[in-house]
Amino acid sequence: MSEESPEPSVAPLLDALSVRRNAAVGAAAGVALAVLAYVFRLTRVAGPFAGTREFPLLGETGWFLLLSFVLASAAALLVTTLLTLVSLVGLVRSET
Repeated sequence: MSEESPEPSVAPLLDALSVRRNAAVGAAAGVALAVLAYVFRLTRVAGPFAGTREFPLLGETGWFLLLSFVLASAAALLVTTLLTLVSLVGLVRSET
């Protein structure tokens, strides 16, 4: 029987890349962007929609809340990824 080496843990890598902090910053940025977009829509700064539109099931407010959630999620993922890549580049440069 050969002894297999235990699986390496990714926790030190996640700590070194500050993924938890980056995720928190990304989530805050995503929520801020979504709230700003939703307020922009509610105050109708851009004016009303051209023509008549129907919003089945959820109504206009429900659909825009759902779109705000999608915007917040996408923005949070993008910001988290970019911050983690910046952390990775900094870590690689400090190691060389």
